[in-house]
Amino acid sequence: MPRYGAMYGPDITFLGVDRCDVTDPGTFADADVVIIGAPFDGGTTNRPGARFGPMAMRQACYLPHDGSRPSLAMRVDALRDLRVLDAGDVQCYSGDVEKSIHDIEEAVHRIASCGAIPLVLGGDHTIALPDARGVARARGMGRVSMLHFDAHADTGDIAFGHLYGHGQPMRRLIESGAIRGDRFLQIGLRGYWPGPETLAWMAEQNMRSYEMTEIGARGLEECLTEAFALALDECEGVYLSVDIDVCDPGAAPGTGTPEPGGLSARQLLDSVRRICYELPVVGMEIVEVAPPYDHADITVALGNRVVLEGLSGMARRRKDAAGGTRWDPRQPLLDDR
Repeated sequence: MPRYGAMYGPDITFLGVDRCDVTDPGTFADADVVIIGAPFDGGTTNRPGARFGPMAMRQACYLPHDGSRPSLAMRVDALRDLRVLDAGDVQCYSGDVEKSIHDIEEAVHRIASCGAIPLVLGGDHTIALPDARGVARARGMGRVSMLHFDAHADTGDIAFGHLYGHGQPMRRLIESGAIRGDRFLQIGLRGYWPGPETLAWMAEQNMRSYEMTEIGARGLEECLTEAFALALDECEGVYLSVDIDVCDPGAAPGTGTPEPGGLSARQLLDSVRRICYELPVVGMEIVEVAPPYDHADITVALGNRVVLEGLSGMARRRKDAAGGTRWDPRQPLLDDR
């Protein structure tokens, strides 16, 4: 049964939202979004510590934890305008990756099958496999596209003799049929991995990767607009996967595999907001926040805000759909609530 807090400390929900029990669908039957923690970091190949990410992101805010967060920019209060619940953490044992993957997938599938959006707090990126597959099982295998923000492609095959780890989930997802390779959009890649063999496999799957050099040359907004069109082609929903190391280590030092030259915190937040406002997001995760390597809570605060920007975008999308209006982030602050 899920519990609250890293390695299951005090019963702390995300900024004070109400609790639910993922084993009892009746407790989240009316939910729009269910937050669930996946404190697994047994798939890391560099620095562990992301298992403490869910607890840290639930608490990383200087404002009262009262289940309310009005957005200055979007003029919504996502934690109240949407029915947002917290199901606690899936019990994960880092020494047993297959059991952890199974238990996470079943929890996410239960949430998605009830019509709610699972919002998963990781954990290392191994959990993308059960997260996205659980959503795809509920929404339709191959009918959900992926927007993947990361410094790394995570399309490796076998690492240290294992099929599962934080460098392999995207390959396993495509192989499973959960996500189509030609509807897999990666944003922010850079650095010196993967090698030619893995890149060739990615090309065979018709994956589309926006490396940071292209983003710098064309502009992030143009790249996102192009990716959105691909994501919506023959797919009814979009899964958003955010690895915090997509940001430059100056903005997110508390992560397992930092890579210089990434997005700014502002670019990431604006992108998440835009995605959750413009696209039919059916699942979301924020991973690789590793508090042991953080400085002054910089990274956990950013992770917390990624969640809030996503939720606020969803809330504004619903509000505008009901009112027949459209929000333009380039305009001055809105007067309505």
